[in-house]
Order: sequence, then structure tokens, then C-alpha cells
Amino acid sequence: MSDPVRPGAVRAATLTRQPAFWVVAALLAAGAVRIAQITGRFLGVYPLATVTAMLLFALLAVPFWLFLSELDFLEREPASLRILAFAWGGLVATSVSIPGSNSLENLIAKLGSPNLAADWGAALAGPTVEEIAKTLGVVAIVLIARPQVNSVLDGVVYGALVGLGFQIVEDVVFAVGAVAQAGQGDQIQPVITTFLVRGFLAGVWSHTLFGALAGAGIGYLVVNPDRTRAHRLAMAGLALFGAWASHVLWNSPLFREGLGDGAVALLAVLVFKGLPPLLLILYLVRRAHDSEAAYYVAKLADLRDPVLITDGELRVLGSGTRRAAARRHAAARAGRRGRAAVRRLQRAQARLAVELSRDADPDLRHSAEVQRQRTALTELGHPEAVEGDPSWRHTVSTVGTTVVAVAVLWAALSFLGNG
Repeated sequence: MSDPVRPGAVRAATLTRQPAFWVVAALLAAGAVRIAQITGRFLGVYPLATVTAMLLFALLAVPFWLFLSELDFLEREPASLRILAFAWGGLVATSVSIPGSNSLENLIAKLGSPNLAADWGAALAGPTVEEIAKTLGVVAIVLIARPQVNSVLDGVVYGALVGLGFQIVEDVVFAVGAVAQAGQGDQIQPVITTFLVRGFLAGVWSHTLFGALAGAGIGYLVVNPDRTRAHRLAMAGLALFGAWASHVLWNSPLFREGLGDGAVALLAVLVFKGLPPLLLILYLVRRAHDSEAAYYVAKLADLRDPVLITDGELRVLGSGTRRAAARRHAAARAGRRGRAAVRRLQRAQARLAVELSRDADPDLRHSAEVQRQRTALTELGHPEAVEGDPSWRHTVSTVGTTVVAVAVLWAALSFLGNG
């Protein structure tokens, strides 16, 4: 992993001067019209089921969106580009993939056999069309806002957001399709089943994960100018292939009937198909995050100013786990105000680090913001945003949360296994 390149600010006037911006805008508009037409037909036939599906999957998108927005804490992606990535996945990629996948499945049936298409059509056609369409969303962001893709982690975030947008819209289509297939009118039972399978259980390691893998390749292609073009293209192609292969495995008929019925069998299939790409992307994210954190923390360390950042805060700022531990420590000592003050200080320090990466002379506005947050924290009797000793409350909370999560997961699996 290389050091991040210098990020630049997103300016509307600069974006609109890019020819690619207007191409992307036209594609988004066309995709919006197409998805609006599909939604209108759904609402006309199954209004209750459609609204229920839209609400359920919209709620599912919220925690994913928040997690991905915070994944690159030190150099957050602009909200406008995060929305663009999500919209590309939900509007453009889906609009292209629905007819494209159907056409490719028909081609497989003609060139191969109807049985081949029935068994493997969804596993071969869907990933081929969908992963290319989603990856082009990250390419579009590079074309219109190149300075904002300055690390592999940026590619991961944008790719995951494209995948999230695609997943939410596709899942709504599948949910309403399940209602139509059930043939019992405007019922929400098929919607809930689809939500549990494609959203609650499969959401962790499906389109969002595939998009993150492909996005990591685009990020590597962009931010490694010291490597040869052939090497960077090969790595981007390998990442796209990894996303495609993971998607093929996910859609494949493997173990469709081989592990029996019930909650345990369903969980085993999900783990077998989803765990390998999940572990891979976690590894890539960790490497990219550590590389980026070391780069930005080094910029702050060069200041040698404990008012702006102390040695203990330097150690904490580069780790998401330690940042969270510092907030918990502040909450234990100064309550919610302490937690919020630590978070604001960490955010101000991150903005200062990014500014330092752009210019050797820091913007006084950013330095002053750090000092203001330091003063606010000091007034609460907690002058330094560092970790505290391990808390039994945190341990109890972690264990309790884990127990609840396992119980909810088991309830969902049991419901589906008995359905």
C-alpha cells in the first residue's frame, strides 16, 4: 500500500467543467426515470407490499451508510460524492443490469442449454453485468473528482456505497417480485421473508462487499503512480475478478440442496459462500486504513505541539478501536458531553492532518478549531483524548450486545428454516 496522494476539495464549479460530469448526470437522470417507471408499476399493483419493501430496505441502508461514512475517519469522502456513488448503484447500475442480465441469461440458454441457464444463468449472467456496471460508478467518480480518490480505502468506500445503492434497489424489486410470485395479492409476508434473506442475512456480504472489492482495485490503480501501468491495470482487473468470482459463488446453486433444511443448514451456506470475500475485504481495509493513518498521523506528529495533539492522542487517532475507547473513557469521566467533545476534537485533528497533507503551512482556521475543541474538553475536566483502563461496563455491554445479536440472528434463521 502506498501513501495517500494529496486530497483536494470538491468544488461545484470545477466538477461542472468536467465533460464526464454531464455524462454521469445524464446517466443518473435516465436511471432515475427507469426506476421511477418500475416503482410506479409496483405501486399500481401492490401498493402495500411496495411501500413496506421500500421502508424496510431504506431502514437497512442507514447503518450501512453510517458505517461506510465513518470507515475513512481521517479523510472522509465528501457527502456529495458518497451520494453520487449510492445513486449510481441504485439508479444506473440497476437500470443497466436488469435487462442486461436477462439478455445474457437468454444467450447462455441458446449457446449452452436451457438446463444450464436454469442452474447457472443467475450465477454467470448477473455477476458479469452487475459487477462491471457497479465498478464503472467508481470510475465515474475518478473521472469527475480525481483528487478525492487518494487511497485504496477511498476506492473501498465508494465501491461499497455503489454496491449498497444497487443492493437496496434490487432487493425492493426482488421483494415485490416475491409478492407477485406468491400470487396471493398485496401481501407483506413475502416482503418480510425477502428482507430477512436478502437484507438482514445476506446484506453483510453481498453487493456492498463485492463493490468494495472492485473499488479497492480502482483505488490501487489511481494512487500508485510509482507502479507500471500494466501492473496497476492487472491489480484492478484482479480485484474486479475477485468481486465477480465472489458474486458467482454467492449466486451459484452449490449447496442449494446439499445441507438440508433448518437454521443451521442455512447459516452454513451463508458462511461458506460469504465468509471468504468478507475476510479478504477486511484484510484489505485494515492494510489501507493503517497505511493512510500512518501517513496522516505523521503529519500531525511533525507539528510537535501538544496543544494541537499530544503523544497519547497521536497513538489513539490512527486506530478506530482506540478512538472509540477514548470516547468511552471520556464518557465515563465527563458523561455524554465528554464523549461528544472528544469526538469533535478527533474530527478537528483529522481535518488539520488533511490540511497539512495539502500544504506545509497549516490553515490557521483548522489549528484554531483544534484549540477550541481542546479548550472545551479541558473545561469538562478531561484535557486529553486518550484511552482509559479497560472498563467492566464496556465488557458487560459487549457481551450483552453479542448475546442479543446471536438471539436475533437465530430467530431470523429459525423463521426462514421453518418457512
